[in-house]
Amino acid sequence: QVQLVQSGGGLVQTGGSLRLSCAASGHTFSTYVMAWFRQARGKEREFVTSINSSGGSTYYTDSVKGRFTISRDNARNTVYLQMNSLKPEDTAVYFCAAGLGGWRPGTYSYWGQGTQVTVSS
Repeated sequence: QVQLVQSGGGLVQTGGSLRLSCAASGHTFSTYVMAWFRQARGKEREFVTSINSSGGSTYYTDSVKGRFTISRDNARNTVYLQMNSLKPEDTAVYFCAAGLGGWRPGTYSYWGQGTQVTVSS
């Protein structure tokens, strides 16, 4: 069992930056692919980025490439999402997830509680 606790987020102006953190409990964090998803109001949850267990491979959805960076610290059981050059369309509830990988939410078994990110224009 893995529990994920998120922190960070909030309100920022267009062009600003935010960093999200997701701390995991348990001793198996380093075995999971970690990902960030987001869900805007009235829309389905969508894949944002993922990182493999070692941190050596990352994947990003096209809309955030060059602006967002995922990283992980296996010694601290934590995954991060650095978000730069934020746009109003990035406004959503962001979720961290642990699982087998890929872009489908169904392949992730464990989820954080979600954190609101709001980008004002």
